[in-house]
Amino acid sequence: MIALVGLGNPGKQHLYNRHNIGYLAVDEIIKQLEIDSQKNRFNGKISKSNIGRKKIIIFKSSDYMNECGYSISQVTNFFKIKNEDIFVFHDDMDVDIGKVKVKFGGGSAGHNGIDSIDKNIGKNYSRIRIGIGRPKKNSTGAEHVLDNFSNDEKENVEKVTKNITESLSILMDKDLDLFSSKINQQQ
Repeated sequence: MIALVGLGNPGKQHLYNRHNIGYLAVDEIIKQLEIDSQKNRFNGKISKSNIGRKKIIIFKSSDYMNECGYSISQVTNFFKIKNEDIFVFHDDMDVDIGKVKVKFGGGSAGHNGIDSIDKNIGKNYSRIRIGIGRPKKNSTGAEHVLDNFSNDEKENVEKVTKNITESLSILMDKDLDLFSSKINQQQ
């Protein structure tokens, strides 16, 4: 079984915040896979489906970003999902908007959601880092991630989330380099 986890903050006021691009990515996956039911469990929303022959769990924690690791650990422990079968979709200021970088393991690079996950399950899982670009000169990182995408940026976000969904079978095969290069070529 594979877990696809989207990071973000709960609530309508955060829906289009840059910090919520992980939620937006898994929402697009749910839409494209035509998943009708999401259940409230483990302090989040959980869906089940298949991609090819692989069973997947899609999860969005209802905890705020800084504390999402505990609910994610509950899901992965309950379904006995190995860390190497966990894929976390999240925002990254060091990646240009509309681009992705993927890596297995490593540090949090100051991302509080990743730090929370690391503390609860360890570091050996895949991170799909979706670009949100750098803050403007007079803006802090915290302001930038909690700011909404502009209309132009929303177009890039829609495109990258669709490209992620179309390339999921490559991700399920754990070919991280091919997955990211395919998405980045389509932008």
